[in-house]
Amino acid sequence: MAVEKQKKLGTGFDGKTLASEVIDGIDLSGKNAVVTGGYSGLGLETVRALAGAGASVCVPARRPDAAKEALADIQNVTIAKMDLADLASVTAFTRTLNDDIQKLDILINNAAIMACPETRVGKGWEAQFAVNHLGHFVMTKALVPLLMNAGAARVVSLSSIGHRISGIHWDDIHYKDRPYEK
Repeated sequence: MAVEKQKKLGTGFDGKTLASEVIDGIDLSGKNAVVTGGYSGLGLETVRALAGAGASVCVPARRPDAAKEALADIQNVTIAKMDLADLASVTAFTRTLNDDIQKLDILINNAAIMACPETRVGKGWEAQFAVNHLGHFVMTKALVPLLMNAGAARVVSLSSIGHRISGIHWDDIHYKDRPYEK
């Protein structure tokens, strides 16, 4: 199978563009957003930009205390407990969110772990695949009713260049029959 190279979208933005520059002039008042991993790195800057444009932003966090500290200076932000490695936690978060809001306009799947020691979560799943993909999939699927209620919702799933290092080993996705390679 031939791999097609990515093509530029022609937005005028690049890797050095600040989130505040991308969102400049956009009013997100009345919009609801969820940003996983929203209390560090790119996620924190994303939350800062969305909230600064008027959105109400929910940040689900495995470490709510760390999230509270990191987000203390940003208005319009709520923090909820959720661990992407624990699907019961993901389900509890989505149930609460479905009860608390009528619509979800923006979902940004940003949280990730990488290059960690071999760790198993859930039903013996390899942790990086489980957290980065399975947890987000279960969360996104459960939030579809809220996304549909928004009318023109957006779902953004961030990724890395990890696919250039190694593809997904579909025949042994959880490293049960091959040596683990982080």
